[in-house]
Amino acid sequence: MSKAPVFALIDCNSFYASCERVFRPDLAKVPIVVLSNNDGCVIARSYDAKPFVKMGEPYFQIKHKLKQHGIVAFSSNYALYGDMSERVMTLIESMVPAVEVYSIDEAFADLTGIADLDQLGRRIRSQVLRCTGIPVGVGIAGTKTLAKLANHTAKRLQAQTGGVVNICDPFKRDWVLRNTAVSEVWGVGRRLSTHFEGMGIKTAMDLAKADPWMLRKKFSVVVEKTARELAGTPCLELDEPDPPKQEICCSRMFGKRLQALAPIKEAVATYMMRASEKLRAQGSVCKKIRVSIRTGMFNPEEAKYANGVLVELPYPTDDVRLLTKAAVDALERVFRPGFNYSKAEVLLMNLSQRGQYTGDLFAAAQPAEASRVMMVLDQINERWGRGTLRSASVPVDPDWGMRREMMSRSYTTRLDQLWRVSCT
Repeated sequence: MSKAPVFALIDCNSFYASCERVFRPDLAKVPIVVLSNNDGCVIARSYDAKPFVKMGEPYFQIKHKLKQHGIVAFSSNYALYGDMSERVMTLIESMVPAVEVYSIDEAFADLTGIADLDQLGRRIRSQVLRCTGIPVGVGIAGTKTLAKLANHTAKRLQAQTGGVVNICDPFKRDWVLRNTAVSEVWGVGRRLSTHFEGMGIKTAMDLAKADPWMLRKKFSVVVEKTARELAGTPCLELDEPDPPKQEICCSRMFGKRLQALAPIKEAVATYMMRASEKLRAQGSVCKKIRVSIRTGMFNPEEAKYANGVLVELPYPTDDVRLLTKAAVDALERVFRPGFNYSKAEVLLMNLSQRGQYTGDLFAAAQPAEASRVMMVLDQINERWGRGTLRSASVPVDPDWGMRREMMSRSYTTRLDQLWRVSCT
């Protein structure tokens, strides 16, 4: 007889803020917020900052509030966060039979057949905190949706639960379902929860007891699976692969307004370098691109301009050299002098997997040499770090780059910024 499946969700608490605290013990009890690109708005908050700051609040509007409540702001340091995430996930993988990394700060684990689930959850939490300094919550249940709900409860009632909640027991599961609003269920957004509340579905228990076939007919098969999972029927397996993206976009605000064409070309080449990496990572090729630029749209004293152009490529490709040339040539067609540009975007379109595209028998195709060059490019960058090998048009340290005036040091990814401890 096969054993009932058991899943765990391990989720880092206030991950970005926790990463900043690891190497700043003086901030252990200081509220923290982390800002978006160009220090635009709040994208992460420590638990003690949440009562004072809302997600998405523009930084320039809340500077006084941060100072008033003693909240420290950091620019986003994605190199540090990515490295810390890899360390956390590597530790988790060493302690459980199978892992699905769900996001930069979350991982599902398969705990089927393990005897003392609570003890394992506490050991995972203790080991990750000891080895990385990152606090995590662990939710354990018979389905992935319930594990997500258990994890939410572990963080919400951390003082009582110690950060680990196991709801494999039906009594505990029902308590959590009754005491969780339907809006907190994984995959239930604001609009969907409004529909549910209009139907009298206000708690997770209400959704678990709803007719799954009615939910499928009225909403979707995804909602039906959510309800079945809340009721204890596993519908989601570990490591269900996401389908390849049909479009890939890379878009950034410049660190300052740009008027000349040359630095905007550098930005477009840089964005295309990143977009092509994502393209090759999912094994796709691209047949069409769109390049667009725009000025700031909210300053009444600045002239407004926005434009974009579509470019058909000669053949489906993942060659960054061809993609970059096409993008830069397209930029020249839409650029207009006399404007203060704030943003550029490259969009890869008409994507297909290698070998799935059927073109004209006599049409040009990407040379085999180009594919080999791209493979070597990716291998070098994977081994030695992104940007080690890049297109000549991509600058090392551009003056138009993101404005990150409050960024912490890259303690774990740069030798010149390692943590220094002095013995006195």
